[in-house]
This record gives sequence, structure tokens and C-alpha cells, in this order.
Amino acid sequence: MRALVVVNPAATTTTAKMRNVLVGALASELKVDVAETTHRGHGHELGARATADGIDVVVALGGDGTVNEVVNGLLAQGPGPGVPALAVVPGGSTNVFSRALGRSRDPVEATAEILASLRAGRTRSVSLGTASATGTSTAAVTGVAPAAAEAVARADADADGPGWTDPRWFVFAAGFGFDAEVIARVEAHRARGRRSTGALYVREGTSAFLFGRERRRPAMTLQVPGQPPVEQLFLCLVSNVSPWTYLGARPVNPTPQASFDTGLDVFALGRTGTARMLRALRQTMRPEPDLRGRGLHRWHDLQELTVTAVRPQGWQLDGDHLGTATGVRITNVPHALRVIA
Repeated sequence: MRALVVVNPAATTTTAKMRNVLVGALASELKVDVAETTHRGHGHELGARATADGIDVVVALGGDGTVNEVVNGLLAQGPGPGVPALAVVPGGSTNVFSRALGRSRDPVEATAEILASLRAGRTRSVSLGTASATGTSTAAVTGVAPAAAEAVARADADADGPGWTDPRWFVFAAGFGFDAEVIARVEAHRARGRRSTGALYVREGTSAFLFGRERRRPAMTLQVPGQPPVEQLFLCLVSNVSPWTYLGARPVNPTPQASFDTGLDVFALGRTGTARMLRALRQTMRPEPDLRGRGLHRWHDLQELTVTAVRPQGWQLDGDHLGTATGVRITNVPHALRVIA
């Protein structure tokens, strides 16, 4: 089988020595080419080229951002039988998608699991999501990814009304509002050389909640087809995996029913105080979350939804901050991608 290994050399837990060991193990049973990403959006380019070249398997060695780029490249022309299967070796700090697939957190063990699955022919198809945005801040996304910037330019040039960017794939989560603001704060620290850690997320999340204005003046409305709109939200999380993310080894699980085999799950919060927010957070970190309370909203197995805002809000896909927007339209795509199980 022909395989392309896409390596992000800047991933949190990836080293040159580890990369060589893993590639050597894969090359013992596959015809392997290796490509290192050199700039943001490069994973997208490599994934698209792999589909065009008829590669059998693409192995992403990196974090969730690397996986997101590769998947967007693989599916640039949409799902279909010609799309390579995807395998993921965890190389980031959180590795939500890899863990959702049942991979070991240790890259060497994960590689051995992938080879065993390839020998046995074990694959599965997973559902993914797509997101389009409107009212996007061009300045915030220029340079983030060429495809996204081009989509924004087309949207801004739409003379008939607010345009929507081209759909972009996400593999495990999308967010609009508060969580995207926290991610933007963490990314600003990373740009200055600081390592991404659970403690950093907690600190920036606490600061954004206590001193930000969004929870006091919620700007967002969520609309599910056939249901009344839910207004005055400051946080909206969309997921197709459970747990939604991790703080170190500890799962954070606001969408406990989410699954690759169903539609999308949503967790949203309206105007809330500090005590109620802490209670909701504690609930999401229990082994069996009991999520309920005033201002807390949940949906399970949705095929589509739209979130709009009266002022620009941050939005993120798979932990990657994409700027601000006044609306996000999200759709579930069943059986979108074949992965090595």
C-alpha cells in the first residue's frame, strides 16, 4: 500500500528522533513518502495532493490542527471512494480526534495499533461536520489558511447581501463565542513561545469569563430547523465525539451522547453567574455528567443548525481560531471519511 506520512515538526510532542522511529516502523510494511508541513495550510495542500495522486493511506503525525488541515485537503472535492483512508498518530498536546478513535496516547504504541489494523483490514467510516461563516473579519483570517481567506473575499464581494464562506470540515468540534475567545487568548500566548497547557486554558478561560462582557450581554441566537430559536447565548459548542476535550488526562464532557455514528450534539449556555458556570463545569468533568440547570441547553443527533450574533463573535474549528463572524451554519455529513480503526 502507498502511504503518505504528513508530519508537523512543530507539534507539541513531536521530535525528529520520534518521527524517524515511527516512519521506520511504517516503512516496514508500507511504501512510505514523508512530507513535513512548513506553513499554515500546508497540511491541506498535502491532503489534496494525496487524493489526486491515488494514495491509499494518509498518516497524520501531529495534533488536532494538523489532522483538521489534512482532512480538509483529503475532502476538498467531497467524500467518495477515491479518498485515501486516514490514520492518526498523536503528536499534539490534546489529540482529541486520535483518542476518540481509540488510539493509544503513546505515539509508538499508536503506530503499532495502526499497523495491526492495516494488516487486519480494519477500517470504519465516521461522520464529520462542515461549517460556513458570514460577517467574517477578513483581517482576522488573512494568512490563517489560503482557502479560508479566499472564501472570505468571495463572501465580502457578494453584492446581494451577506455571503457565506465555503464550507470547511471539522473532525470533532466547532465553537462560537466564549470558547473561541479562550482559544484566541491561548494562541496569542503560543505565538510568543509559550507552551499550550491545561493550566493556561483554565487561566485564560477564567479571565475571559470574569472580565469579558459576553456572558453579561449574550449576543448569540441558535436556530435548529423546526424548533423555536434559543436566544441570548454566550457559548455554543458543537461536537461529534465524547469527550469534547481534555484537561490533561481528565475528560471534559459537555456532550456525553456525541458519537461518530450519529449527528451533531450541541451544548450552549445563556446568561449565567460565576456559581452557575462553575457548577456546569463540574458537571462536565464527572464520569457520568448530569447536565441540567437554568440557562443550559443541549441537543442530540442534529443534522444542521445555525448560530447568529448581533455583534461579531470568535469561531473555532477543532481548536483552531478562525477570526470573528456574525453567523455560523453547521451541517452533519454522515460517513464522510474512512479511517483506520
